[in-house]
Amino acid sequence: MPQLILEDDDGVIAMLRDSIASFAEGWPGAQRMRAIRASGGDMDIALWRAMAENGWLGILLPEALGGAGLSIRHQAVISEALGRALIPSPLATASVLSAALLARVQPGDEVSRLAAGLVEGTSIVAPALSQGSSAAMATADHGGIVLSGRLDFLEAAASATDFIIEAALGDTPVLVSLPAGSDGLQRVDRPGVDGTLVSSLTFSAVRVPADSVLAQGNDVRTVIDEAVEITRVALAAELSGNASSAFEITSAYTQQRVQFGKPIAGFQVIQHRLVDLWGEAEFAASAVVNAIERLERGEGKAARLAVLAAKARASEAAFLIGRRAIHLHGAMGFTDECDIGLYLKRAINLGAMLGQAEDLRLQFVREERAA
Repeated sequence: MPQLILEDDDGVIAMLRDSIASFAEGWPGAQRMRAIRASGGDMDIALWRAMAENGWLGILLPEALGGAGLSIRHQAVISEALGRALIPSPLATASVLSAALLARVQPGDEVSRLAAGLVEGTSIVAPALSQGSSAAMATADHGGIVLSGRLDFLEAAASATDFIIEAALGDTPVLVSLPAGSDGLQRVDRPGVDGTLVSSLTFSAVRVPADSVLAQGNDVRTVIDEAVEITRVALAAELSGNASSAFEITSAYTQQRVQFGKPIAGFQVIQHRLVDLWGEAEFAASAVVNAIERLERGEGKAARLAVLAAKARASEAAFLIGRRAIHLHGAMGFTDECDIGLYLKRAINLGAMLGQAEDLRLQFVREERAA
């Protein structure tokens, strides 16, 4: 069974895997995905709160902010297990990315409020960062700032109670918090590939008070880059779990599907395809482990490159395995009643977050060649 192979001297990793496996039995992933799609929403709030009760939303927050103070390896194991079980949640963005941002800015009342709501599951704290041509601009105003502009491709925005927004105050980057119901804030939703909503936010003279400015200055770019790096590892781990589970489901199905009087798994051409898929799942898991270990050792540039490679590799593996798994299921693999198609749809959504595989590979080449 392809999975992340990590040192577990204290048994915490094994405990996390067991707890999520038990959790998934009560919250079947495919069923929840179909329910979210049918509701026209972006997430399952009851599922999110159940995850909060299990302590999975504050894994990366320090204990001073009410979190567990655990490491990226523990977060990766949780993400992998959720991906394996096809649990649909905005964990990578509304938990990992938000927590990583809050953990890296100066403590304060607003940071504590957001962190407490995140850990307890009573608040949905959705990050809204600049992507490509979409950006928010800020102007100073009586100690606070006023936001304008637009941010696209946001997850969990429809359910969000608060946003953590990246904006540019002239040449100075800032991070601010903003309640979801703020005056001048408009949201447009559209369905994503897996049925959940993807949103855009438009800011029309949105006023942000001074005590909601979480960070300002050149350090903001470092805070965001580090948080994105951590989140890409979590996304890669979830994609790795998705890929491994899709492979295992397909391998089992080929042993049940009979053609010409015997299971199709007995045909050499099918065996070759399964070996190829197994290899893709194993390489993806290995790439994630490599990124985790380099990050934990603080290897700087080598760690950044490993993270880019892991996210790209896991994205491509999950997409490739999902697509070929559908083919191996035959005509039924294309029907909505067959769960295997949901793995591919989820993989497409996760793969697009924080950089498509081809974009990350180009970034890898640029950074590798840089002095």
